[in-house]
Amino acid sequence: MPNEKIIAVIPARYASTRFPAKVLAKDSGKFLIQHTYERACLAKLPDRVIIAADDEKIAAACSQFGAECIMTSPDCASGTDRIAQAAGALDVDIVVNLQADEPEIDPENIDTLTRLLVDNPDAPMGTLVADFENAQQVVDPNVVKVIVDVNGKAIYFSRSPIPYDRDKAGVGDIGYYLRHLGIYAYRKDFLLKITSLPQTPLEKTEKLEQLRAIENGFDILVAKVKHTADGIDTPAQYAEFVKRYKNK
Repeated sequence: MPNEKIIAVIPARYASTRFPAKVLAKDSGKFLIQHTYERACLAKLPDRVIIAADDEKIAAACSQFGAECIMTSPDCASGTDRIAQAAGALDVDIVVNLQADEPEIDPENIDTLTRLLVDNPDAPMGTLVADFENAQQVVDPNVVKVIVDVNGKAIYFSRSPIPYDRDKAGVGDIGYYLRHLGIYAYRKDFLLKITSLPQTPLEKTEKLEQLRAIENGFDILVAKVKHTADGIDTPAQYAEFVKRYKNK
């Protein structure tokens, strides 16, 4: 493997809309973001795991469990903008963007994604997909779908079922569908470039920022993994996670 410097960055926003301050929820005995951080630290390829925070309360929590934390502007429009701000001054080649609310992420998935860019030095960006479990997920607009070409590059991402099965009036065999997982890897120079570009029409329509890369003609390499667990969006989902964690 080339001697590339790799970091994983977890963007953390305090004022979550549906679940305020969720990254600091601590019903399990650990902060929610601490679970995510500790899972990320089990990945073998990143040299460092950093939390990019927008609030001193998150920074204070990070100091309690020994995580490296970089303060970023509370005005960052997205998690990608936040990690770009955090990584901008760092000597690094590859930046892996992890969601703060995925406390059960598989560390091997982080390494799979990282290896995608390490093994494909011309690729600016990569992400992961997985199979769907049922047709209800395919029609759920909160679960993003992706179409991938024969070279393993993303063609399009959508909240709608894609491809549309004309013979089945929409959703056909779920084996034809790929679920997008919200984890990305970027080469640092591309991360700084893509976050400097304006939002694109499809990005605004679907509310999916990865479409900015596709609309500007950049490749997104895709690797398929086994999906492990969903992120935490609501207090009810967090309660279920806490229950699972305590039962372990």
